[in-house]
Amino acid sequence: MKRRRPGSLVLAALLVAVIGSGCAAGPDGGAGAPDKRDGPASGQPGGPARQAGPARAPDTYAQEVRRKQAARAVAAKKWGLAGVPLAAPAPPAVKPRITTREGFEVTDGDALPPVFTTVPTKERIVFLTMDDGAEKDPELLRMMTELGIPYSAFLSDYVINDDYGYFAQMQKRGVTLNNHTLNHRYLPGLSYDEQKKEICDQQARIEKRYGKRPTLFRPPYGNYNRDTLAVAKSCGVTAVPLWSAEAFPDHMEWREWDRDLHPGDIILTHFRGREDWEGSMPDMIRRVMKTVTDKGYAVARLEDYV
Repeated sequence: MKRRRPGSLVLAALLVAVIGSGCAAGPDGGAGAPDKRDGPASGQPGGPARQAGPARAPDTYAQEVRRKQAARAVAAKKWGLAGVPLAAPAPPAVKPRITTREGFEVTDGDALPPVFTTVPTKERIVFLTMDDGAEKDPELLRMMTELGIPYSAFLSDYVINDDYGYFAQMQKRGVTLNNHTLNHRYLPGLSYDEQKKEICDQQARIEKRYGKRPTLFRPPYGNYNRDTLAVAKSCGVTAVPLWSAEAFPDHMEWREWDRDLHPGDIILTHFRGREDWEGSMPDMIRRVMKTVTDKGYAVARLEDYV
């Protein structure tokens, strides 16, 4: 037995080497080429099917954008838009730092919510916002859902309290419901306590009705003072977006001297209909989207950036 041990060891070593090289020579092993004498490797034409790997992730963002754009093109034709709205880029991983616009400051307001008309970004995007809530047009809900255009609502209780359900439907479609006071009063003319009732009571009412306390607040008419911002902060508001442009069914109005859009601009419009406008809310969407698209901008979701 002792005389045969060296030969046995050599044979064992050769067997290990053969087995090892066979494991390493697979098409995915990376350490050797497949043995062509054994026929096509797994995954090659004529070869056996490979083992299924982990389940593939859902469509990539680019694929999802293409899919949505195809659906958007169909919806744009259905709703009579002049062109297909452009796709917004993916939201930023980190939201930009927002500060109060120069000239919009209040005394000792550094620790108060920032007041701004434009979100700092280099992307060719704008944001669409709608105020009050007087008009409750079901066509608007269908149109915006089919087009996939994001927007944000700033609601006043005195005009939405006859149909809270309309805005619940809007929320289910992904729209954020924000604060625009209880009764749409001129806030700088009110006392601190009166402003608190207008702002904080609306915070509580929206939370009770819709399950989420707003963090964004827009003062009626865009008018405010230091008490406004201090009150808003005290009941959970973190930012006060105003606007750079305003949309109507038949025209646009501009804050800036060049009467143009800029990256990050906030567009204001209202929940209004033919009783107040020369057109409907879908007419307004057709007008504002023609302006936005013709100028090479996409509409993004405000809450992804603020």
